[in-house]
Amino acid sequence: MAAIGLLKADLGITLGLGVLIAIPTVVVAGPLFSRLAARWVPVDAPDLFLNSDENGRCGIVPGRPRFSVTLMTVLLPVVLMMGKALADIFALKGTAVRSILDFLGEPMFALLLTTLLAIFTLGKVSGMNRDAMSDSVGAALPPIAGILLTVAAGGGFKQILVDTGIAKLLGNGITQSSISPLLMAWLVAVVIRLATGSATVATVTAAGILEPVAASLPSAHAALLVLAIGCGSVFFSHVNDAGFWLIKEYFGISVGQTIKSWSLMETALSVCGVLLVLLVSVIV
Repeated sequence: MAAIGLLKADLGITLGLGVLIAIPTVVVAGPLFSRLAARWVPVDAPDLFLNSDENGRCGIVPGRPRFSVTLMTVLLPVVLMMGKALADIFALKGTAVRSILDFLGEPMFALLLTTLLAIFTLGKVSGMNRDAMSDSVGAALPPIAGILLTVAAGGGFKQILVDTGIAKLLGNGITQSSISPLLMAWLVAVVIRLATGSATVATVTAAGILEPVAASLPSAHAALLVLAIGCGSVFFSHVNDAGFWLIKEYFGISVGQTIKSWSLMETALSVCGVLLVLLVSVIV
């Protein structure tokens, strides 16, 4: 969302192309890559993800929401924002359907609605009482402060590049270069990701640098520029990335095993994604 705002890309086009590119990317970085990762890192699933009875049969944990309910909750904001994009394309201006979908598809409202739904589907349905839900929501607030600080730091770093003229210089260089702006956007995001370890900082900073370039691109290519930056921002998660340690601790593996599995999976995700972005740019 930060990159879409900075690059003034169309939300609907970005989501649509993003879903199109995500499907083959998930296949490559998911089931295909996991076959190699299983050979490099032969570890069993941790107890956290297992729930078997005395006969070894897995079932639904009491108090844990069903997968379908969880998936519906997580995907709700995407569905609402896609609905807004489709309404902008197909619905007539001034109609009630378009007004409703435009309202529901506003990013902030879609996320707020999803949060309220999650309190019910992941809280009430799971057997939590009012105090437990209040404690859960309260416990979720402190980590958000860290995310906000990270976003602010990335925005501040971006503004330093803008005020010093470095962003404009880099943007002009990319525009005049024979190399695809999409590939350059990916490379800029990769460099910042490797230097800082933060996907958020890489996204916000790279979007700030590429802002002058996006102004000269058609809407479809501006959306692809957002996706290229997103792909570069997840390249090779390492020890400076909080997600790296989250994966390591959840699965109970060593640093080396995390690099061989999680870090390389993120790299496959990034490279496959940008290759598909470049392919789509030729078509559109």
